[in-house]
Amino acid sequence: MSTFPPMPDGAGSDQPDVPIRVGLVDDQQLVRAGIALVINSQPDMQVAIEAGDGAQAVRLLTSHEVDVVLMDVRMPTMDGLAATALLTDPTTPRIGTPPKVVILTTFDLDEYVLRAIKAGASGFLLKDTPPEEMLAAVRTVHRGDAVIAPSSTKRLIEHLAAVLPDEQKTSAAILDALTDREREVLVLMARGRTNSEIARDLFVAEATVKTHVGRVLSKLTVRDRVQAVVVAYETGLVSPGG
Repeated sequence: MSTFPPMPDGAGSDQPDVPIRVGLVDDQQLVRAGIALVINSQPDMQVAIEAGDGAQAVRLLTSHEVDVVLMDVRMPTMDGLAATALLTDPTTPRIGTPPKVVILTTFDLDEYVLRAIKAGASGFLLKDTPPEEMLAAVRTVHRGDAVIAPSSTKRLIEHLAAVLPDEQKTSAAILDALTDREREVLVLMARGRTNSEIARDLFVAEATVKTHVGRVLSKLTVRDRVQAVVVAYETGLVSPGG
């Protein structure tokens, strides 16, 4: 069963008549070609730029507007970590607003992916993710949500949190601002539960869960669910494998 809810072609955009502009950043041309074929087959998406490394991607975004970037991590010249930090930085020269970045990676990657998430990426996609899940992820981040629901993402964050050096972890004191219910919601978020699933778990309305999630993000001063989940693992509120 797919870890993303099925969405019809063209769904997920606030402006259905305007295709989601996607940037592909990977040093393997064959990989880019395969992803581009999938993206361009959708009526609500189009590949806006292709780049072989992070530096080229940053240069291209000074003259091309992109909504979502699918970013490889290990590349020559400038890797995905440095490129993500620049692309999501509001001060970086570009046309339009900063794009959303989704990291393309393998399960056994090291802690640098977690640092990329902290730098502003909106989520992870494993490189062997089925095409329909990749398309759903692009639509998800374009809507403003983070790609955190898939169990593969949860396992990857657990792995990365376990190997993250202590000096890069976050003090548990940041959790003091949360109420007991907000902590409960954060734990369920870290377990990969969606808002509707959390609502069922806690026997509350989904609108109530959305309010709690918003307050969690605000109190933790994080951009999205991915960063909130990272904080949950870094502070020890949730333990890898727990």
